Amino acid sequence: MANSAPIPGERFQQLVEIMARLRAPGGCPWDREQSFDSIKPYTLEETYEVLDAIDNRDWRALSEELGDFILQAVFYAQMAREQGLFAIEDSLDAICGKLIRRHPHVFADGGARTPDEVKARWDEIKAEEKRVRGAPPAGLLDGIPRAMPALVEAQQISSKAAGAGFDWENISQVTAKVHEELAELDCARTGKRQDDIESEVGDLLFTIVNLARFLKVDPEQALRSTNAKFRRRFAHVERGLAQKGSSFAQSTLDEMEALWQEAKSL
Repeated sequence: MANSAPIPGERFQQLVEIMARLRAPGGCPWDREQSFDSIKPYTLEETYEVLDAIDNRDWRALSEELGDFILQAVFYAQMAREQGLFAIEDSLDAICGKLIRRHPHVFADGGARTPDEVKARWDEIKAEEKRVRGAPPAGLLDGIPRAMPALVEAQQISSKAAGAGFDWENISQVTAKVHEELAELDCARTGKRQDDIESEVGDLLFTIVNLARFLKVDPEQALRSTNAKFRRRFAHVERGLAQKGSSFAQSTLDEMEALWQEAKSL
């Protein structure tokens, strides 16, 4: 018996048609008034909801959030079609062609045995594509969007610079830099100039991102994990105080610390 289940392409086409209907005359007033700029915050929100579902290993939620995430691409493409800029088919052609070109070790006779070799070949092919297009030479960091979250931007900047050879030789040098930045922050605090303090805090955070890179830790994910851990422990303290008929305002720091340590042992 033939498999009657719809193929993904049919479902994707249905989504494209639904979005077109929502944007058409007589469609949804909210969807019709949106622009490229107005839905950018929703794109960012949906991205973080995907990450949250992954962090929680909530696969049912991830399935749903990926649908919302895909909708963002379809939404942008529909607005572009209406303005005669491009269509979703162009975006799909672009990514399919890019994946085939940049994986010659899979789709052609190129050789790449390790992830590092794959990444190096990817960067070479990407640079060649820009040369063929006649794109003007760009700085190494120019391709990193300024609009992304600062922690992610710092991670990509430091990785690009390191790939070019602008890097510390070992992790001991990075930890020494962390201590150096802490000392400079202490000096800035003594001077009490807020702009200097802010600058030194930024330098310290950037160095911590580099420390994470040397340790092969994703700083964004590490911080997200710590945020979640703090939420759980703080909620335990809050519940513990409530069970005693108390609140943060009515409790001492020692009482809160005792509940915090209790939360850490759970």
